[in-house]
Amino acid sequence: MMPIARMVNSRYAISVQLSTSHLSMTFQLSEKAKELIPKARIVSLTAWENSHSPAEIQLFQAADDAGRYLADEDLQQLHSSEPKSVTTAKFLRDNAADIVSEARAQVLATYPNISEPGGELYPPARAEACWRDFWHFLRCITYGIAGNTVEFTSEEGLHYMNLLYQELGVPLPAMILGLSGIKAASLKRCDADDAAKLAPYFDHLIEKLSQFS
Repeated sequence: MMPIARMVNSRYAISVQLSTSHLSMTFQLSEKAKELIPKARIVSLTAWENSHSPAEIQLFQAADDAGRYLADEDLQQLHSSEPKSVTTAKFLRDNAADIVSEARAQVLATYPNISEPGGELYPPARAEACWRDFWHFLRCITYGIAGNTVEFTSEEGLHYMNLLYQELGVPLPAMILGLSGIKAASLKRCDADDAAKLAPYFDHLIEKLSQFS
């Protein structure tokens, strides 16, 4: 899979943030891909205005613009969110590397040749882009959890993301499997009650990605 570049919320380019400078040095992007990159989005904060203050929304916006997880100081200012949700978002953030590693292992076990010559994630830069996407998928999910908003995605942005995936030749089955692996690796680290409450956040993005063609 090719790097997707960062997708930004509403006005900015949001979602899966990857280095466009690295991308341009490694791959030759088509003009269509270049046009789609700034339109491709995962997260939308538009509907959050009724549940969060402008200052809180700006915290999410700033983190998303920077392609980073919410920092401790951000989480401490989310007074509209349930404390347990904030704590969970922090926990998943702190365990992101291990969670992504487990999801990656699952993909490689299921598709053992995918990163080998001739595979859909070859050369290595394509595979690394895929693993980085996993990291950013979890990042976007933690935004939804921290904001107590299960439907955290942008329909329009995901439409363009679908077109971008098509243009870049992203192996969708591997991506969906990886996202399911992220869910499993995340929920197994939580107790049963918490896992049941968190599952819809993961399922929401899995469902959206499963609708890609």
